[in-house]
Amino acid sequence: MKSWISFPKVEGTASRQAHVRLPAGTYEREMGREGFFGPATQMHHAHPPTGWTSFDGPLRPRAFDLNNIDRIPSQIPGCPLEAPALMGNGATQVRLWRFKGKMDHLVRNADGDDLLFFHQGGGHLYCDYGHLEVREGDYVVLPRNTCWRLETDEAVMVLMVEATGDAYKLPHKGLVGTHAIFDPAVLDVPSLDDAFQAQKHERETLVRVRKRGQLCAMTYPFNPLDAVGWHGDLAPVRLNWRDIRPLMSHRYHLPPSAHTTWAAGRFIVCTFVPRPIESDPEALKLPYYHSNEDYDEVLFYHRGQFFSRDNIHPGMVTYHPSGFPHGPHPKAYEVAQKFERKETDEVAVMIDTRDPLDVYPAMEGVEWGGYADSWKVK
Repeated sequence: MKSWISFPKVEGTASRQAHVRLPAGTYEREMGREGFFGPATQMHHAHPPTGWTSFDGPLRPRAFDLNNIDRIPSQIPGCPLEAPALMGNGATQVRLWRFKGKMDHLVRNADGDDLLFFHQGGGHLYCDYGHLEVREGDYVVLPRNTCWRLETDEAVMVLMVEATGDAYKLPHKGLVGTHAIFDPAVLDVPSLDDAFQAQKHERETLVRVRKRGQLCAMTYPFNPLDAVGWHGDLAPVRLNWRDIRPLMSHRYHLPPSAHTTWAAGRFIVCTFVPRPIESDPEALKLPYYHSNEDYDEVLFYHRGQFFSRDNIHPGMVTYHPSGFPHGPHPKAYEVAQKFERKETDEVAVMIDTRDPLDVYPAMEGVEWGGYADSWKVK
């Protein structure tokens, strides 16, 4: 346990409870450490912390429309190992994979666990452990070096998040217990069902493997997905966002970390799903301005209207590097505080990384160049 310097103190005009009963005419900004898990201070400002008139420099809030990323030619069409990399660092790589049809080869990622989020479409995933049907809104965690392929009758768009040299775990749920947010019993695993048995064959099969970022291939005279049984507690798992029951407080806006779905050593993945908006008239009704000084933030918008942003639609992704305050757009802030909406309808995936992210060339040409100016004082 870290021994942070701790001396809770109130100075000047400030509220006694974070995110509640803000002094009239002020804007709250949280300065926090360790991605909302560490010490924090709520500053009360006379002006919005994002009320800049210009924003210059290579590190800035950025937004991209992944719907417009062109397909990149692959040595073997439809290979998820060659999906374009969007951003990453030494602990994670974020990719976007589009596919339709029946993969004619198998793949293994030996660099780390893969988290697949099916933004559009679904199908049938076959792997070492059996058959798993997938649909829109599913997360699938694939343990490192799992051999798999996908069959689909419709086009799929999949966000892929690699835990490089690491593994995905469930977050610690503390006082609320293991059944909060989602009961582990709702996690599905592959089955050695009739569909899996039917895909077995003795024909030549190609297996592509990525290790240390390099691709290699192995050819077998049979289909390696030939398991006749297995036992243990390591296997792919599936979770749909509709099975997530978010933590809520009608009197206090919870930090994003309360919505953590998966945890790796150097980053977390959170899921924002529809929920009632805080009804206490003194409580903030949307994410507060914050300076998360230790983490970069990535948000992928899956569906609905994200209630703290304007001009954002499904399939877009925003990136907020640490070191700069960020928070709701001015119009969204005004609407939320009037309590004109009783519940949210957005579904979004957030990736908070402990290490700075690099944005890769695949994102060129799909950036909303005016995103940093969308908070500008008019």
